[in-house]
Amino acid sequence: MTSERRHDIDWLRVIAIGLLLIYHIAIIFQPWAMFIGFIKSDEPVVALWTPMTMLNVWRIPLLFFVSGMGLYFAMRKRNWKQLLLERTKRILLPFTFGIIAITPLHLFIFQKYYHMPLGYYPHQGHLWFLGNIFVYVLLLLPLYYYLKKHENGKIKRVLSVVMSHPSGPMLISLFFVLEVLLVKPQLFALYAQTWHGFFNGFLAFFFGFLVVYSGKPFWQTVLKWRWLNTSLAIIMYGIRLGLFEFEAPGYLMAIESNCWIFGVFGFGYKYLNKPSKTLSYLSQAAYPVYIIHMFVLYTVALFILPLDLPIMLKFIAIVTFTGLACYLIYEFIIRRIGFLRPLFGLKWEFNKLEYNSTSKKEVLNIKKPLDYEKNF
Repeated sequence: MTSERRHDIDWLRVIAIGLLLIYHIAIIFQPWAMFIGFIKSDEPVVALWTPMTMLNVWRIPLLFFVSGMGLYFAMRKRNWKQLLLERTKRILLPFTFGIIAITPLHLFIFQKYYHMPLGYYPHQGHLWFLGNIFVYVLLLLPLYYYLKKHENGKIKRVLSVVMSHPSGPMLISLFFVLEVLLVKPQLFALYAQTWHGFFNGFLAFFFGFLVVYSGKPFWQTVLKWRWLNTSLAIIMYGIRLGLFEFEAPGYLMAIESNCWIFGVFGFGYKYLNKPSKTLSYLSQAAYPVYIIHMFVLYTVALFILPLDLPIMLKFIAIVTFTGLACYLIYEFIIRRIGFLRPLFGLKWEFNKLEYNSTSKKEVLNIKKPLDYEKNF
């Protein structure tokens, strides 16, 4: 299997987590927020939902695509037993810990904000994503190792030829169209703990692995046609807003979703595939921040929403302080306390040289490789 590092894949994961945080904050300012378990601002900002509806058809599928790609890279140096053990430690352990210790926290905040009786309710919450990924790994591992064993076989050659054609990536969209026609989801973007979310994520995870396995032709194709894919996505988004008030027929939204994703892959491959110390740090931080961000978000909202401030200033303040608090918790608690690290998907080891060295030059010269294969 190829050993080429793909920094753009890491960047896309980081960006997707950042967009997820902003997306969840925007929900607080929607009139229906409380119905899905979010703290709700008394003064809504409905206009925030217009850009969010552009994001919500592709942000979660993109993460599943990237997670499937990450599994491909994780398989390069591991047999199936090693990979299963590594995925158990990296995904199942944080998932289980999160259900017990993290998701009940933001429910506590919700109960406190609305003066409800406090109760302890372990639940998947936003961590459903991790549970899905672990199931996908179990289901697809035999097939993936068969493909790995036949790295230069007929299947890869056929995939490479198909993905080198402009219509190749778009053929992938047909499977997503078939999914919505069969499952018939009420809302396309209702992914959490639904059959639509499970099968949509399964397809994205599966094809994420396959497109990396197929080699460079896929990336050269999405690079060449990035403007077309993005333009089609924008046009379909405009049609969705103009004719359907956010929720178009599922088959149209499935095609729009993949147009956004292939456009993002093309631009990412062109502009983001380069090493960066910032990326090295953010790539490691993204997973723990994903796990804690809902609790942090609710806590910040608890203090900001009652203040007598203009509503948009409240939104900006919640975004700012949520991001800052996530950074502080990650940097000074999760990252530095050994026994906490594996509970948030990190290795036990902490490289203190990066933070305790008295030599600035020594710090700047650290050559820490990106390791996207360790991320979900």
